[in-house]
Amino acid sequence: MSGVDAILLIAFGGPERREDVMPFLEIVAAGRRIPRERLEEVARHYDRIGGRSPLNELTRRQAEALARALGGALPVFVGMRNWHPFLHETLAEMEAQGRRRALALVLSSFQTEASWDRYLDDVARAREKVGPGAPDVDFAAPWAAHPLFVAAMAERVEEAFARVPPSRREEARLVFTAHSVPLAMAQGSPYTAQLDSAARAIAGRLGHRRWSVAYQSRSGSPREPWLRPEVAETLRLLAREGARDVVAAPIGFVADHVEVLYDLDLEARALAEELGLGFHRALAANDHPTFIAMLADLVRRGLEP
Repeated sequence: MSGVDAILLIAFGGPERREDVMPFLEIVAAGRRIPRERLEEVARHYDRIGGRSPLNELTRRQAEALARALGGALPVFVGMRNWHPFLHETLAEMEAQGRRRALALVLSSFQTEASWDRYLDDVARAREKVGPGAPDVDFAAPWAAHPLFVAAMAERVEEAFARVPPSRREEARLVFTAHSVPLAMAQGSPYTAQLDSAARAIAGRLGHRRWSVAYQSRSGSPREPWLRPEVAETLRLLAREGARDVVAAPIGFVADHVEVLYDLDLEARALAEELGLGFHRALAANDHPTFIAMLADLVRRGLEP
C-alpha cells in the first residue's frame, strides 16, 4: 500500500476524569433511547473503579509501544469513537502535520456491526467533518485469528493460572469472555465464530481442555435476545458441577477498562466468592509485547503492495 505516512489506532474511548463520565455516557447512548437511570447506574460503576477509565491511557501506551516496534518509521496516532481525542480531532491534527494517508488498526478483537462496522462508518464521518484535506484512511485486516494475538492471550491466561493453587490447577475451569451483542447482530457477522476459534486456539496452546465461552456486559432491552450464556450463568453452572476455581480470560477486550474492571473484577468475582469458587482473571492484552508485535505485523502486512 503506497503513500501511507501515518498509523491510526482506533478505540472506543473513555472518560479520564470523574466529571467527564456522564457526558461520555450520553455520547455513547445517543440515539439509543437508554433511560437516564441506566446511565446513572453505569456512572456508579465508574465510581467503583476510581471515577475514570484507563482505556485512553492504555491505548496511548499501545501507540507508543507500536511506534517503537516500527523503529520510528511512521508516527502512530490515536483516535476515539466516543471521547477525546475524537476521530475528527485526530484526523485534523494529522492534516495539520501534512499527513496524507493513514493505515488504521481497529482495536477490537472480533467483528460485528457494533465492534467493527461502526468504527469504519465513524472514520468516514470524521473525514467529512474535517473536510477535503482530511487524510485518506485504509484499514488493516481483521486479526482475531492472528497467531501473535493467540500467543499474547495464552501468556495472559498462563499468568492467571499461576495464581491457582498448584494442586487444583489442572481441574480449574477456563472461561473466555467477550461483550454480548444482540442475537440478530451476531447472526449477521463472524463474531461468535471468531471468538470460538480464538478460544480454542488459546486453550489448545495451553493444553487445557476444561474451557468454555461466556458473554458479559449486556446493556440492551430485556425483551431482545442477546448472546448467552452470560458470565453469571456460567459461574453458577460450574459451581453446580463441583468446580473449585475459574480463570476468566476477557479475550473480547484489548484493554482493562470498565467492562473488565467492574463487570469481571467486582461483579463476577463477588458472585464467584458467594458460590465458593476461586476467581482468577487474566489481564487483557493491554501493551503486552507480543500483542504489540502483532500490531506491528499488521502494519507491515498493510504496507505491502
